[in-house]
Amino acid sequence: MDTTGIVLSGSGGQGVITAAIILGEAAAIYEDLNAVQTQSYGPEARGGATRSDVVISEEPIHYPKVISPHFLVCLTQEAYNKYSHLIRPGGLLLTDSHYTKQTNKVDAHYVALPMYETVMEKIGKPIVFNICMLGAFIGLAGLVKATSIMKVLETKIPAGFLEMNKQALELGLQLAKNTKGH
Repeated sequence: MDTTGIVLSGSGGQGVITAAIILGEAAAIYEDLNAVQTQSYGPEARGGATRSDVVISEEPIHYPKVISPHFLVCLTQEAYNKYSHLIRPGGLLLTDSHYTKQTNKVDAHYVALPMYETVMEKIGKPIVFNICMLGAFIGLAGLVKATSIMKVLETKIPAGFLEMNKQALELGLQLAKNTKGH
């Protein structure tokens, strides 16, 4: 695996940074890869723009920020407008179809999935939207295994919420699988 840059972006309160931490830990602890995660917030803690960078590599990582991501996830229109120009040619841009519309052409594989709507329809609690996104992301990107994500969730999520998070992860994986089949 070459050094891979990932940017997860959205709005404060959507769990973007938590998802990035889970992804980095899954890669570093359970996949025996090097990983580093950084984050930046907008002016408001909740509701402002958030961005979290994850770098994953088999080699040592010399710089923690992502300049031209291989993978970009945008969960809000604001994040899409702010970051979509960063995606490298041939990269993967994943958005949530409920919150984001493609407004400018990108030289990348563009995938819009109904992650939020699926979570609300099947689980009814938006708190696991980020885990559904993480499932869709790993399903499309293939960087880490779902079992590694679950192992991290088991260390971070209270037992009473673990099943709901597992269900959200599986919903995201299924969305990705359905997309790959077309």
